[in-house]
Amino acid sequence: MPLNYQNQMQLLQDILRNHQEDCCGSVSECEQVERLVKSLMANSNIHENIKPILQEVYQYSHAGISSSNLDTHITSHQQNLSQWVDGMNTYS
Repeated sequence: MPLNYQNQMQLLQDILRNHQEDCCGSVSECEQVERLVKSLMANSNIHENIKPILQEVYQYSHAGISSSNLDTHITSHQQNLSQWVDGMNTYS
C-alpha cells in the first residue's frame, strides 16, 4: 500500500528529527529521504513554500550518501534539520 502525502511528510520529518536528535544516521536513511522528496516533489498538491525546503533536504541527503563520515555530515547540518522540520510543519 503506497504512502499518502501526509504519511510521506510524517516519515520524512521523523527521519530528519532522528538525525537531529541522535546526530547520526545511515546511508539507507539518506536514500529513503531522497525517495520521499522525489515523490513529494512530483505531487501536484504540494504547497509551493515546501518545495525549496524539499530541494535543500534532497541536497542534504544526496551529500550524505556520498559522505566519507555521515555522522559529521549530519552534525554539521543540525540547525538546518531543525529549520526544515519546522518549515514542513508550517506548510503541511
